[in-house]
Amino acid sequence: MVAVAGCHPPQTREAGHSADGNSLANSTLRISLAEWSLHRALQGQQMTNLDFPKKARSFGIGAVEYVNSFFKDKAEDEAYLSELLRRCDDEGVRSLLIMIDGEGALGAQNAQNRAQAVQNHHRWVQAAQFLGCHSIRVNAAGGGEWDEAQKNAADGLRSLCEYADDYGVNVIVENHGGLSSNGAWLAGVMEMVDHPRVGTLPDFGNFRLGGGKEYDRYQGVMELMPYAKAVSAKSHDFDATGNETHTDYKRMMNIVREAGYTGYVGIEYEGGGLSEDDGILATKSLLMANGVAL
Repeated sequence: MVAVAGCHPPQTREAGHSADGNSLANSTLRISLAEWSLHRALQGQQMTNLDFPKKARSFGIGAVEYVNSFFKDKAEDEAYLSELLRRCDDEGVRSLLIMIDGEGALGAQNAQNRAQAVQNHHRWVQAAQFLGCHSIRVNAAGGGEWDEAQKNAADGLRSLCEYADDYGVNVIVENHGGLSSNGAWLAGVMEMVDHPRVGTLPDFGNFRLGGGKEYDRYQGVMELMPYAKAVSAKSHDFDATGNETHTDYKRMMNIVREAGYTGYVGIEYEGGGLSEDDGILATKSLLMANGVAL
């Protein structure tokens, strides 16, 4: 592993603190933008990851959540990361987290594969610290039945948290299909890991268990919120009055607030009925109507 040169000194960011380390006790919920909301534009080469800060600012949004697949070969490229930082600074945009996919299963049943997946994530921990992010978002996949899968996921996550602790970076898990979309299962993993750096990123819409089955999204978010260090406001479709047709945002945001969470809520538009820009704006309007500030 080649460390990214020039990394900032580690800053402890415990739960209940904002991305810049300040207490969240007197702050409000804020809107951020998840890069996946623009995946069609990025995959279609209409924009690049370096354009993301300016694009977010064009919506009036001042905090971003990256997806590693859009700069997969740049995790250890100091010049590239420095340019991304410069563009964030120019736009007055804060980098919150990097969503990590495609780096192996942290809950793999084979111990060697699990250890390799942990190692694969190290460079993203370093990149997150360099960019000033508070977390990397990872997945808890790996296979196996309930108990074995929990044990293996907890083992991989604990190992990664111990590494990330030296960089002041959190390791947060999204409900992202399979057992991870069962709120009770993932909450159990959090308890097994038992590390201050571990947490969740509850996603309003990712409660697909497989086989056409879905977990109750409100129950799932309620179960995951006690461990949340970020929240993803997934959206797909909107009715004529601007409400999301799959998720009752008022009900969901009440769950978020009742858990005592006061950090960022990330827009993640995945629908096809609106353009990506319009879907982002519709989700932003809905969040603001429910008391989430820019």
